[in-house]
Amino acid sequence: MTRAQIAAEISEATGISKKETEIVIEGFISTVIECLKKNDSIEIRGFGTFKNIVREPRKARNPKTGETIDLAKRFIPKFKVSKEFKKVVQENLTK
Repeated sequence: MTRAQIAAEISEATGISKKETEIVIEGFISTVIECLKKNDSIEIRGFGTFKNIVREPRKARNPKTGETIDLAKRFIPKFKVSKEFKKVVQENLTK
C-alpha cells in the first residue's frame, strides 16, 4: 500500500479531505524522522515503537574487491511492532 492509498483510505473512513489527510500523514512521518534524528524514541501503544539501534564501529570486507574497510559508529532506525498489533495480524492471517 502506498502513501496515497493510505491517505485515500483514511480520508474515506473519517470524512476529512484527501489533501488534509496527506498533510497529516506527512506531518507524522516528518515528526518520526525528526525525533529519530535527535536519538529519541517514539512509542505508540497498540502499534509499536520507533527507535535507533547503535551499530558499533567494526572492520568489514568489500565482497567485490575483498578490500577491508572501517565502518564508523552508526545509528540504524528500527520499528518494533507491539504485541497487540502482532496478535491481530496473526489471528487474521491464520483464518
